[in-house]
Amino acid sequence: MNIETQDINGITVLPLEGRLDGNNASIAEQAFLQQVAEGKQQFIFDFSGLQYISSAGLRVILVAAKKLRASKGRMICASLGEQVLDVFEMSGFTNILEMAATREEALDKFGAGV
Repeated sequence: MNIETQDINGITVLPLEGRLDGNNASIAEQAFLQQVAEGKQQFIFDFSGLQYISSAGLRVILVAAKKLRASKGRMICASLGEQVLDVFEMSGFTNILEMAATREEALDKFGAGV
């Protein structure tokens, strides 16, 4: 998994592609933690290219949410495909995480619409 972050008006976009499972969850977690270490506090996790997420992938998302909540940061999960959304709904993540239908909607929620 290659994660190329993008900065849009001070918001860090983390696009996740392919599969977020035990084989590459640590890569996604390290990419996120590196951005936090650089002082970033506002994130959009863009799931538009993600086809599958396992419990290991969900753990990465939960770690990110907890870390940002503790530091008064914010994250929005955007562009979830049907299968990934189903997993989020079954795990209760849609009730505890901020969601957006698209990256643009997420940017609007931050007040950083392009």
